[in-house]
Amino acid sequence: MTVTTYQVEGMTCGHCVSSVTAEVGKVAGVSEVEVDLTSGAVTVTSAAPLDRELVEAAVTEAGYELAGKVELLPQAGGSCCGTGGCH
Repeated sequence: MTVTTYQVEGMTCGHCVSSVTAEVGKVAGVSEVEVDLTSGAVTVTSAAPLDRELVEAAVTEAGYELAGKVELLPQAGGSCCGTGGCH
């Protein structure tokens, strides 16, 4: 299980949140999408790491822009770098 947080620009209302959630949720392998309107953070849970271009295309389809740093969060029993420990 991989959790990745993306930064999305341009969201201003609940409709924006719904659009981004729906489009990113269509990306193969995505099991959950959480959008924080205030910060612009979009947290995506997936079975395996996702190709950034697929997520970016989904965000663009929703009418917004992917920007900023991507943060991978390790899950219980795993690690963010695959070596058994984070650095």
